[in-house]
Amino acid sequence: MDAVDVLLVDDEEEALALYGKRLARRGMSPRLARDAEEAFAAIAAKVPDVVVLDVRMPGMDGLTALARIKREHPGVQVLMLTGHASVEAAVQGMERGAFDYLVKPVALEDLVQKIHEALGEGGEER
Repeated sequence: MDAVDVLLVDDEEEALALYGKRLARRGMSPRLARDAEEAFAAIAAKVPDVVVLDVRMPGMDGLTALARIKREHPGVQVLMLTGHASVEAAVQGMERGAFDYLVKPVALEDLVQKIHEALGEGGEER
């Protein structure tokens, strides 16, 4: 069985590196992107199993990026991530096709569990 390909998208580089290392230790294959444009390039190179996408980023925000990802790759599961708990943002994310919404800092076990739950809902055939 191949490792789960997780694309982490967050402008906070320390958090990005930390989550990447921790997911790799859990047997996943994380790829890192610092903004939406890097994420789109990574997705164009290889469609991931799951995208973990920060809501607040410079340039294109996570909700706009989510809409594009779901339009271009409707089978990809996306978990929204934010440092700011906002019911409105959570509702908008779910309306645009996000699988779930997590508030930072996210415990590794919670992130891993949500990734597995998202995969249980189906990933895009590649």
